[in-house]
Amino acid sequence: IAMVGKYMDLTEAYKSLSESLIHAGIHTRTKVKVHYVDSDIIEKGLAILEKVKKEYGVPVLTDVHEYSPLAEVASVVDILQTPAFLCRQTSFILDVCSQGLPVNIKKGQFLAPWDMKHVAEKAKSTGNNQIMLCDRGTSFGYNTLISDMRGLPIMRAMDCPVVFDATHSVQQPGGMGGSSGGQREFVPVLARAAVSVGVAGVFMETHPDPEQALSDGANSWPLDKMEALLETLLAIDTTVKKHDFIEDSLIG
Repeated sequence: IAMVGKYMDLTEAYKSLSESLIHAGIHTRTKVKVHYVDSDIIEKGLAILEKVKKEYGVPVLTDVHEYSPLAEVASVVDILQTPAFLCRQTSFILDVCSQGLPVNIKKGQFLAPWDMKHVAEKAKSTGNNQIMLCDRGTSFGYNTLISDMRGLPIMRAMDCPVVFDATHSVQQPGGMGGSSGGQREFVPVLARAAVSVGVAGVFMETHPDPEQALSDGANSWPLDKMEALLETLLAIDTTVKKHDFIEDSLIG
């Protein structure tokens, strides 16, 4: 879910899904054009997230950025998430990880998976042992991302839970000229592949009508198809995790 304005319409649908997690971009600075969606009204955004959290009893995750009031946001949400483009900003990573909450750190599209070791070490230097590493695709030429599944066990060897972002991984950065495009039809393909590798979690953005979404619509997965996808992923996850990952002894 990309923007806070969607939440009150979606929460009832999510209540039927076990261990739901609502994601809210209340302070996004990744828009391509200045006149596109801005959500800098922090107090209003936090109020909506807090209402959703209390009324529906679900944990809440949100992106934070360099100028986000971290302490204020951390007092409301359950998980903080850092944008891929900021993964090498040392002071920012340290500040976010010092808030005492679990942090999902997205790997930059420009970064090799083994280089996330340095990011993880910085994050853990704050004393925070609730650090997750998230893969959201790797740049492959212009307007194109690819997902190299080998990177998932490589990051898993860093003693951090690994999350796969199945919706941003199908994004086509700048692919629509003034905004990013996407190939949402491949969301389930990549999600199934990542779960079969053995990840700790899957991050996905969804919307009742992706074509009308204010942000990331081209790569958002339709809400009415989400439950079926989650059921498939759960079945794969259960099967894969019945045994140890034999490759772990060879990766390090």
